[in-house]
Amino acid sequence: MTNSIREIRQADCILITGSNTAESHPVISYEVIRAVKSGANLILIDPRRVPLARHATHYLQAQPGTDIYVFLAMAHLILREGLADTEFLAQRVEGFEDFRACVAEHTPEAAALISGVPAEQIETAARLYAGGERAFGTSAFGEGRGHSTILYAMGITQRSIGTQLVQMLANLAMLTGQVGKPSTGVNPLRGQSNVQGACDVGGLPEYLPGYQRVEDDVKRRQVAQAWGLDDLPSRAGLTVVEMMHAAAEGKLKAMYVMGENPLMSDPDLQHVEKALRNLDFLVVQDIFFNETAQLAHVILPAAASLEKDGTMTNTERRVQLLRPVVRAPGEARPDWSILAEVGTRIDRRRALEREVEFWEFASTADVMDEIATVTPIYRGVRHHRLRQAGLTWPVPDARHPGTPTLHVGTFSRGKGQMLPVTAQMPAEQPDAEYPLILSTGRTLYHYHSGTMTRRSEGLAWREPRSYAEINEADAARLGARDGGPIVIVSRRGQVRTQARVGKRVPAGTVFLSFHWREAPANLLTHDFGLDPKAKIPEYKICAVRVEVPKRGRG
Repeated sequence: MTNSIREIRQADCILITGSNTAESHPVISYEVIRAVKSGANLILIDPRRVPLARHATHYLQAQPGTDIYVFLAMAHLILREGLADTEFLAQRVEGFEDFRACVAEHTPEAAALISGVPAEQIETAARLYAGGERAFGTSAFGEGRGHSTILYAMGITQRSIGTQLVQMLANLAMLTGQVGKPSTGVNPLRGQSNVQGACDVGGLPEYLPGYQRVEDDVKRRQVAQAWGLDDLPSRAGLTVVEMMHAAAEGKLKAMYVMGENPLMSDPDLQHVEKALRNLDFLVVQDIFFNETAQLAHVILPAAASLEKDGTMTNTERRVQLLRPVVRAPGEARPDWSILAEVGTRIDRRRALEREVEFWEFASTADVMDEIATVTPIYRGVRHHRLRQAGLTWPVPDARHPGTPTLHVGTFSRGKGQMLPVTAQMPAEQPDAEYPLILSTGRTLYHYHSGTMTRRSEGLAWREPRSYAEINEADAARLGARDGGPIVIVSRRGQVRTQARVGKRVPAGTVFLSFHWREAPANLLTHDFGLDPKAKIPEYKICAVRVEVPKRGRG
């Protein structure tokens, strides 16, 4: 996130897209609702009528996979009506002319034909966002251009053009000068509690800690020297989907899975199972025995979040200190402790000689000290500085108070780079055999692959079994009834679940959350529509058909 969560409440206009905020990020949705009640305009762009639509001042229900055309048309209207921030563009941005050329043909009228959103709604949304206009009341920032913020989540990123969609949102923010100020910016809502921290400290195949590219010889060798090595590999590693393909082909022999359940959460689960079974060695480190652990050669019991200390970096880049509340059961240990012992034993087996014992940490505070040594954005982070509200990175030195708002005065790269964006439809389109679009996501009461939440009696009582949302027009045509059985079939597999009939999804669309082991959504999704840059699969859109089982069949 470029800005902090608390700033949302003072925004004049909030644009949310690709995010079921109320169910996936309920605390943040409270800030959104608070802003709307104080007078902010809420523009919601989503094919599915998610709960926050009740609070939206402007709801744009685009057909699945067509939101890119809406964004391009908004930029077209902003330029056509002279709503761009020309001073910001002149002083802080490069690549504007190329971007202007790419949106010239994307009129609201053209976008309406593709997306199903009336041109008038697109035009209104563009004007409100560009001006940061409030529905009523007085802006917290006085007169002049108001402050607009963008919130997005995996409905944007888990797409074959996810990188282009995020770039387009950044283009809109720069085009209107809605970045580098309070209550503005481009703000991704992270899907899991510490995914931001994992990325920050090197949990991405092409980056070293602190988003330092492995191809950068100088930075790579600096990190290597801090670790007592001459150098590190200079070639980027594989993403999760690429790992599964490599394992299936016999090119990847061993895998260490920690805090993840790919046999539920990865696309095309039949292929994932084939890949995992093809490994020579699979280690699973987790707090519960899950579907992936059933295939493991070794299982390492880990401590849960309330059973250990350390830090968590949340979606607003805030590094917070964790404290244990209960003792870990049995032989369960904190993840860092398990990894340190595994690393120590590997080094001893290889008879490596080091001047410093690489894996010897007395505590998580020692781990953080090492993180700060090799991660520039964490340079000033230490446990004793996190005891109150934590720190928001970048924290470049031990006295720095943190940085709630990014890109104030200048961008980290100097000038912001606007890039032309090419509109594309999803990788898999409906046809006569598979005429419907399946979208996946979360529900309020369960989380991810359900490894934890489906063990909770209260949550299981509230949402005990799987269901798929289907539009009432499609249900009538198919003969499906509310609460009755349906079978969803794609080119990869099929699942049986119950229908939840209504108007929450548009005609031609089916929604299935991915929590249900008895009806795993990712048996249906595909992994060939990868974003070419981020290599993220297109979880959110695939072609399916729905069948209604005949009575009397099992």
